[in-house]
Order: sequence, then structure tokens, then C-alpha cells
Amino acid sequence: MSIQHSEAIYQKAAKIKLFAMDVDGILSDGQIIYDANGVETKAFFVQDGLGLQLLRQAGVTLAIITGRTSPMVERRAKELGVAHLIQGRDDKFVALQTLADKLGLSLSECAYMGDDLPDLKAVREAGLGVSVPNGCVQTQAVADFVTTKTGGRGAVREICELILQAQGKFDDLVATFG
Repeated sequence: MSIQHSEAIYQKAAKIKLFAMDVDGILSDGQIIYDANGVETKAFFVQDGLGLQLLRQAGVTLAIITGRTSPMVERRAKELGVAHLIQGRDDKFVALQTLADKLGLSLSECAYMGDDLPDLKAVREAGLGVSVPNGCVQTQAVADFVTTKTGGRGAVREICELILQAQGKFDDLVATFG
């Protein structure tokens, strides 16, 4: 059973050709954990990963734009087939605009999902700006859509399914599983 969204959200989601997202607070729950040797670890939600794979299979290009640099993010991006990994960038909007230009896309064809102040302008300017309930108030306020699930716990899957539904591809993809 799918969640019903407003017609305006579906119209924006139907145009999406590039889905870009932050990592900490979006693809993960935002925690940064170090082991006794100072090695950073991250946990990723498997259902978010499947959502991204489905989106990619449906022809949407995937990108990660993150302020930190992490080998775990590089590994996860490779596992998921993320075409564009941009690490160490606090100017997320500039990175998004540059990538869109490189791909020959307008911002109206780009979705950006972020949770904190460095994501603010990218969320506001993207064709479909998305935030999460555990994101900062300012980013939520400029988002076109705030997911019901939190970052690192299904929020990415939720928006992937919304885009797929809006593009009329969700039911066919689900049917391939049984």
C-alpha cells in the first residue's frame, strides 16, 4: 500500500532525473562513531539501499554530496551504484548545480535530500527538496517534502518510492520480486 501525496509533490517528483543526497542524517542516522583505534564507523539501513537501487534501475542518476570524507561512504556508494560521489564539500548547492550542469539537467530535474544548514540552499533550490523529521527546523522549512521516516531509518526509501510512484514505475519494479 502506498502513501498518498499531494499532486504538486507528484508533479515535482515526476520530473526527477538526478537524486542527490547528503549522508550523515540522511543515509545514516547522523551518528559518527569511533572505535578504540579512532576508526570511524557508520551504519546504513538496508531498505534505503534497495530503494536507491530501484531508483537507479528506473533510470534516475544517483549522487552523494557530503561535507565529510569517508571510506565507508565510498564503499557504500560503490555497492549501490551511485554514479557521482562528491565528498568534502560544504557548498552543497554549488556542487549540485555543477553536477546538474555537467549532466545537462535543470535544477527542476534534480531532487536533493538533506538535513542540516549546509544542505539548506540545495534543498530550497532543487526541483524537489526533501528533508527529514530529525533535520534542523530551517531545512525542514524550505523543503518541498519532509519524510515521515527519519534519516538512516527509511527516509531515503520513502522518497525513492515517492519518485518511482510519481513516474509510474513503482508497481512494475515491485512486480519483479514476485
